[in-house]
Amino acid sequence: MNLLGDDPPRERADAARNREKILAAAERLYAERGADRVTMDDIARAAGVGRGTLYRRYPDRAAIAVALLDTHERAVQELLLGGPPPLGPGAAPGDRLCAFYGAMVDLLDRHVHLALGVEVGRSRFQTGAYGFWRAHVRALVVAADGPDPDAAVDLLLAPLAPDVFHHQRVVLGLGADRIKAALAVLANAVLGGA
Repeated sequence: MNLLGDDPPRERADAARNREKILAAAERLYAERGADRVTMDDIARAAGVGRGTLYRRYPDRAAIAVALLDTHERAVQELLLGGPPPLGPGAAPGDRLCAFYGAMVDLLDRHVHLALGVEVGRSRFQTGAYGFWRAHVRALVVAADGPDPDAAVDLLLAPLAPDVFHHQRVVLGLGADRIKAALAVLANAVLGGA
């Protein structure tokens, strides 16, 4: 029940099935082709739903990518808030930042095709997940008594931009372990740690 005493509207069973079909089709197509090479018509056709059904729920491809990526990002957020250290509470700030970088590299390694559909250019800064990551990293900088948290936070998140990750992973062919190791050096240099 929400604060107004009203229950949130329930999703009809057929609408839930259509949502699941749309998201499954989009995730498969985005993974196969990349989000920028998939049209809304492609998604509707692959999901077996009409264009009207698709557009009623999702106005564009980015909205679909947001819905898909949100599920994966929430899992990381839950671990940051209540998982075991060093990713969760209880470890030194530098160690937590290293663990955060590792978790984000793993997330991007599996879902960069979705992140590229959502977090490009300035739109990256407008996602709810970026706001969460920003608050988390800023809190770590403050806890470590690190340099100017407001200036440092976006710089510490910049290496996790999907286009940077894609360039390192696909264009340069760097392995995820190499990227994690470089990010650990950065985290330790700025916040200290193991």
